Amino acid sequence: MTDQGREQRAPFGVAEVGGLSMVPTLLHGDQVLVHYGVQLRPGDVAVLRHPLQQDLLIVKRLIERRDGGWWVLGDSSVESAQDSRDYGVVPDELLLGRVRARYRPITPGRQRSLGVVLSWLASSVRPVLADRDVSRRLRAR
Repeated sequence: MTDQGREQRAPFGVAEVGGLSMVPTLLHGDQVLVHYGVQLRPGDVAVLRHPLQQDLLIVKRLIERRDGGWWVLGDSSVESAQDSRDYGVVPDELLLGRVRARYRPITPGRQRSLGVVLSWLASSVRPVLADRDVSRRLRAR
């Protein structure tokens, strides 16, 4: 079913992080829970389509609204290979959703006793919080 040209989708989905641009918030291989169709604000970590290669999904922090869209940056200034410093603002239609939580997959082949699962839950599942003081990121770059 479509709604004014947009597909209806489940409100939540899962994506895998590749690369180090969001360290320390997200690590390579982390799985993230994405909340689609929510209002986004500065400081949120979002999943979006790459402005120059729209079949590629990327994860970046929303820094501020500017004319034409959002200024986005990776959390790691050293490892963030591409962000708004390279391609400018990202139009609203390329933003897909907000990252709500991250988890690290259970290591394959490990025994799945209750203790192992509880230990994994305690150490690997974390909410991804918005950074509402993003103005310092602009000053630092």
